[in-house]
Amino acid sequence: MSGIPFIGALFGSKATKSSNMSYPDNRTDDEWRAVLNKEQFRILREKGTEAPGTGKYDKHAPEAGVYTCAGCDAPLYKANHKFQSGCGWPAYYDSIPGAVTRHSDRSLGMLRVEIVCSNCGGHLGHVFKGEGYKTPTNERHCVNSISLKFTEDEAAANQGKDSKA
Repeated sequence: MSGIPFIGALFGSKATKSSNMSYPDNRTDDEWRAVLNKEQFRILREKGTEAPGTGKYDKHAPEAGVYTCAGCDAPLYKANHKFQSGCGWPAYYDSIPGAVTRHSDRSLGMLRVEIVCSNCGGHLGHVFKGEGYKTPTNERHCVNSISLKFTEDEAAANQGKDSKA
């Protein structure tokens, strides 16, 4: 059935190569369940996807600040890297250097590039290249809002990264 891979990508799929990788914050599923709500766990740990246009950061457009991982608080994206793509999810043209790890994802029967938090391996979304957006990197990091938190205080976000894992 051709619809099944899509359903797996939408609602989560546990078996991917990135699930087997090691990250500095290597909590067990039970430890993650203790700190994440059910929807955060589904998306961050089981690689689910929130419905388009439903996330609180889709149309969020601050001039300054940092988006951090909702799981481990590691800084991921600067507010000035965010742009309005109209795709239904928050879009960024770049991440904070070293904050995001890329993996091949063939879950929909095609090759995509999954992005995860480099600190905890939490699923963020996917990155797409060459779509015609006029950005410095020619990329769109399409990120689930539920995978993120936002703080206007960039210094506090950087301190949070140092105290985790």
